[in-house]
Amino acid sequence: MLGVERSTKAVLLSRVPDPLVSRLKNLIVTTLKLDGVSPDDIPDDEILIGSPRFGLDSVDALELVLALEKEFGVKIGSSEESRQALTSVNTLVAFIREHQAK
Repeated sequence: MLGVERSTKAVLLSRVPDPLVSRLKNLIVTTLKLDGVSPDDIPDDEILIGSPRFGLDSVDALELVLALEKEFGVKIGSSEESRQALTSVNTLVAFIREHQAK
């Protein structure tokens, strides 16, 4: 019975939305002025820069980096670090969590 309770709890927890993911998606939509795109339209694992769906380019990446630095107080030092962090919403979440802890 205990195993069933744990698996049920795990399923319920997996359905709880991550507030950082929601915050990031809202920041992406507002910063980049993505007309006709809601935060829920952005899959957590979709490529952000170069995505055919959203059409984000290097100028968008720079704007997003500046917004992330202002909003979360994280520094993205190099273009390589930027490319890695901006791969998807999931990679941004990981980057922010890792660098805010320092």
